[in-house]
Amino acid sequence: MDHEADANRTDLMTITRFVLNEQSKYPESRGDFTILLSHILLGCKFVCSAVNKAGLANNLGLAGDTNVQGEEQKKLDVISNEVFVKALISSGRTCLLVSEEIEDAIIVPPALRGKYIVVFDPLDGSSNIDCGVSIGTIFGIYTVKDTANVAVEAALQSGSSLVAAGYCMYGSSCTFVLSTGNGVNGFTLDPSLGEFILTHPNIKIPKKGKLYSVNEGNAKNWDEPTTKYVENCKFPKDGSPPKSLRYIGSMVADIHRTLLYGGIFMYPADMKNPNGKLRLLYEVFPMSYLMEQAGGQAFTGKQRALDVVPEKIHDRSPVFLGSYDEIEQMKELYANSKANGE
Repeated sequence: MDHEADANRTDLMTITRFVLNEQSKYPESRGDFTILLSHILLGCKFVCSAVNKAGLANNLGLAGDTNVQGEEQKKLDVISNEVFVKALISSGRTCLLVSEEIEDAIIVPPALRGKYIVVFDPLDGSSNIDCGVSIGTIFGIYTVKDTANVAVEAALQSGSSLVAAGYCMYGSSCTFVLSTGNGVNGFTLDPSLGEFILTHPNIKIPKKGKLYSVNEGNAKNWDEPTTKYVENCKFPKDGSPPKSLRYIGSMVADIHRTLLYGGIFMYPADMKNPNGKLRLLYEVFPMSYLMEQAGGQAFTGKQRALDVVPEKIHDRSPVFLGSYDEIEQMKELYANSKANGE
């Protein structure tokens, strides 16, 4: 064993130490968030292990049921949802949970309640499980003042009320990206330590990007601004080189690449899905929050994504996420389209 290399590991910044350092800036902090986060991380480690062993453990394929969205549930979807529900309730710091996999919100029993609401997609991109493409968990965290009288409506807050958001990507490595309102930081799981280590400090998305990410199979149903933007990506009128298309079909992986390399991720409304397809609470809001914290923007085609107020826990929305200048272009196209009555 290389003792010198091993000794150097004491300088590594673990996610727990990082969050404790952040919390020390707030004298009123009682460590509740650190405890909640440790339970989320435990859930991520469990799911990461389950994903890595999925083929061996016969967890691939369908569970034979459908979720509230009408999508077939994978076995790993079911497992992941159970893991996170148990982890979050047992933290003693949550009062309300909203999961993509469950039709109704879960109101935590009074004896186990805390001040946090957690909204989450336990396993995003699950259609890619069987082919080994990166998938992930997405979450957002809100607070409530009155934990004694908790109702489902408490979760219907705009994204601008989030106190933290993040995702965990299960791919060639297990990567956890987090913002608590003070920038975005990325951590990678070191399997030998069982700890998430700070590997991507203070992530800043480039102001412009050379990549665009969208499902072009839906192109015939797009609105005019989206069509024009993608056309300009392929055939720029200003003499600049065309942008490269990168689309994985796993939101966590697509957003992770966009955050690091810049560009734009689009899931616009179209004739088939006039209200968009991605869910506001546990997909659009957390990713929009991270994007803004990294210096980018998030836009619905009508307004800043984080300003939308959901009416139901599974509401959907169109979204354009990415580099500041790319979203400015998209805003301009929508403004022109509206002015021209298109």
